Amino acid sequence: MKSINRFKQILIVLLFIGGLNTLFASAAGNGDTIPKPLSSYNDGNLTGVTDILVNRIKEEPFNLVATLIFLLAIIHTFISGKFRAIAHDLEHHHKKKIEKKPKSKDVKYENENAVEEEVSFTAEIMHFLGEIEVVFGLWVLILIGSIFFYFDWHAAMDYISHKVNFTEPMFVVVIMALASTRPVLRLSEQSLEIVSRLGGGSAAAWWFSILTIGPILGSFITEPGAMTISAMLLANQFYKRKPSVKFAYATIGLLFVNISVGGTLSHFAAPPVLMVASKWNWDLTFMLTNYGWKAIIGIVTANTLYFLIFRNEFKKLSELPKWDVTKAVSIKWEERPDPIPTWVTLIHLFFLGWTVFTAHYPPLFIGGFLLFLGFAQATIHHQNRVDLKPPLLVGFFLAGLVIHGGLQGWWIAPVLGSLDEISLMLGATVLTAFNDNAAITYLSTLVPNFSDIMKYAVVAGAVTGGGLTVIANAPNPAGQSILSKYFELGVSPAKLALGAFIPTIIMGLAFMLL
Repeated sequence: MKSINRFKQILIVLLFIGGLNTLFASAAGNGDTIPKPLSSYNDGNLTGVTDILVNRIKEEPFNLVATLIFLLAIIHTFISGKFRAIAHDLEHHHKKKIEKKPKSKDVKYENENAVEEEVSFTAEIMHFLGEIEVVFGLWVLILIGSIFFYFDWHAAMDYISHKVNFTEPMFVVVIMALASTRPVLRLSEQSLEIVSRLGGGSAAAWWFSILTIGPILGSFITEPGAMTISAMLLANQFYKRKPSVKFAYATIGLLFVNISVGGTLSHFAAPPVLMVASKWNWDLTFMLTNYGWKAIIGIVTANTLYFLIFRNEFKKLSELPKWDVTKAVSIKWEERPDPIPTWVTLIHLFFLGWTVFTAHYPPLFIGGFLLFLGFAQATIHHQNRVDLKPPLLVGFFLAGLVIHGGLQGWWIAPVLGSLDEISLMLGATVLTAFNDNAAITYLSTLVPNFSDIMKYAVVAGAVTGGGLTVIANAPNPAGQSILSKYFELGVSPAKLALGAFIPTIIMGLAFMLL
């Protein structure tokens, strides 16, 4: 088992180092640059979307290549469960094969080959291909190879180094690591416990409190931070109680949708809002009066509906194991009940606030995070182990997504510009399921002559569809990373979409009708 884990770690490290090497590589020479500026297509005289897209493919055939690669990456995410199932079957077959193999009388020979025998290389490859967090990074390698083949190496390096903004993936890594620390989680849990007591402190009360208050906190501590805290609290207070598969998927779908709209109370916390706020002069008052109160109504309505649908299942949830004081044995180290000094919690909140405040300045929030790691080591007796693997995987996922997404503007912008208000909102909702919603809203800023009502519609649609897939909203990979262990063979994209479907409709109606 150690060898299997080591194999996974080596592959992850190699991919991450490769990503960093690409990120910091310097482009040289005067090769072609991509993507081609939308204003350079000279298609202002064309009115039909199909004519515009065909013309842009003729002028730059690589547009079609980049989009096909992106489409294949999306398909890969939807069939990732198949790879994991194949890996599981191969591991089972390999285990049976080892059990049937006669034991060697040569102890030395047997010990030397024990590690080799316990590992199925094919199974590990299938398992790796089934990890959603690495899918887009793997397809980035194919994309870079295609750019190199179609243009040259300098064009590929120029795009990665100068045309893609990696601030958001880096921010998510830091905020996810900070939000998952023991003092921050304990404070969040204690705060939500006060609310849950209104419902008797039951599993249902915890469920409703986390899914209501957690997403709204995203407007103040950012959506990635709210996702991390909400997902970890749901893991401790809900998923550990072993809900049914249907209830489990309904809950994670509801969480993703609520987080996506919960960040719209402010103009600085939700990635899709951040992309347009400064360009369209949207401030806190604008967000509260146009989006925030509608989002709250939608969240409460969706939670209430799911609560009523699954009310009988709350009674079937198992009880959580308790801390056994008499035996002085904890279930897990991170769940020990010893108190955390107030000053330690306050310093954690300071680092969390600093990261949010400097969210657009990577040298500042990364520097702050390095200082935090030193503080965490100095106060290790009050901490849990800072696990950087999940945040790094999520960051790698988002980095791959923004690399692919940056080459999709050639078709997204004209599609958005051709729609009326209702069609635009519905179109943005659907497109968000197949591309990061922040990319959708960013591309909408490139559409000329966008009226205020159209601006409202595209952002409303983008945040509404942010829970349909794991790639629809930047914080979703963080939530999936935390909760995937509670789903057999990982989170199924199709079942996730089904779980998020009804809340998505509710949010859409709230933004359209209220």
